Amino acid sequence: MTVESTAARTPRRSAGSKAGTTGTKRTTRATAKKDAGAEPQLVQLLTPEGKRVKNTEYDKYVAGVTPEELRGLYRDMVLTRRFDAEATSLQRQGELGLWASLLGQEAAQIGSGRALRDDDYVFPTYREHGVAWCRGVDPTNLLGMFRGVNNGGWDPNGNNFQLYTIVIGSQTLHATGYAMGIAKDGADSAVIAYFGDGASSQGDVAESFTFSAVYNAPVVFFCQNNQWAISEPTEKQSRVPIYQRAQGFGFPGVRVDGNDVLGCLAVTRWALERARAGEGPTLVEAFTYRMGAHTTSDDPTRYRGDEERQAWEAKDPILRLRRYLEASNHADEGFFAELEAESEALGKRVREAVRAMPDPDHFAIFENAYADGHALVDEERAQFAAYQASFADEGGN
Repeated sequence: MTVESTAARTPRRSAGSKAGTTGTKRTTRATAKKDAGAEPQLVQLLTPEGKRVKNTEYDKYVAGVTPEELRGLYRDMVLTRRFDAEATSLQRQGELGLWASLLGQEAAQIGSGRALRDDDYVFPTYREHGVAWCRGVDPTNLLGMFRGVNNGGWDPNGNNFQLYTIVIGSQTLHATGYAMGIAKDGADSAVIAYFGDGASSQGDVAESFTFSAVYNAPVVFFCQNNQWAISEPTEKQSRVPIYQRAQGFGFPGVRVDGNDVLGCLAVTRWALERARAGEGPTLVEAFTYRMGAHTTSDDPTRYRGDEERQAWEAKDPILRLRRYLEASNHADEGFFAELEAESEALGKRVREAVRAMPDPDHFAIFENAYADGHALVDEERAQFAAYQASFADEGGN
């Protein structure tokens, strides 16, 4: 099936369309499993070979992208991957307690991140390092929490980018509430909430879908389906493609090639445009792959094979855009050489910044537990102070 043919069949149907209804004939378990495993439709503007393909529905959302902007998207992905690799290395050296890599998901994050306006608001999970880059958050600020020296590291309102959320799926509720609020205020901005395929099974996400649909909230739910919720494959999360879940809540869902930065840019712009126009929520499923471990505490070789990874390596998001840039004469070797030097400089800066981070105040944990203080917290602080003092006494003896 050609990519062009998928455009006309992109799932932008209302919940009441015939395509979203179920027939009266009972579906057998075997048939349901076969249907769930069938290749779904997806939006793709740039093939793994780096060829630009037409899409009558989404081309207009990237029609004005210039060669300079294409080079910018490539730069974003390369530098984000370099930062991610440095963070992984720092964790392996004992400089970070944990790290959640985005390796392989650069196109989904950069494409969607560059679709946002400054006045839009982002609610991330804990892997959206590329989106943070697009929002102007200093990469070194992302590492403080993983080093254990702060509780976030940046002002959410300074970049309209909320702090990382460790509780799986809860940020979708926050995003929905915020979106409902700006709608009542009459703002024409939009909200986007990022989560993964595993989080799509959380009750918080289902509640967010319900409230956003009922209140027509200007929110985009951006699911990065990287195929694995730690060690659980997607087919154990849903019997239908994730984007189709939106139909049951009454709003559109669409699946985009998550390794195609142009496709992600176009689809996200479309979804944000709907939100700003008062047309309510959209579910975007970016079909991508987590090339590395879930986090640095995980061993992916225990639950997936090399063949699967190799198949996805052939769809590398950075490589496909480079092929397109080269084939279109939009970038020369000088550009790539300069970017390589910039990449190495970024890695060095991140490494030095992490190692120079001061230790946190040991008593900061007791701050802001209660607005007006609390006797129990005072007691715990005193006990901790005595515990800390015991080490000094031992050293003196």
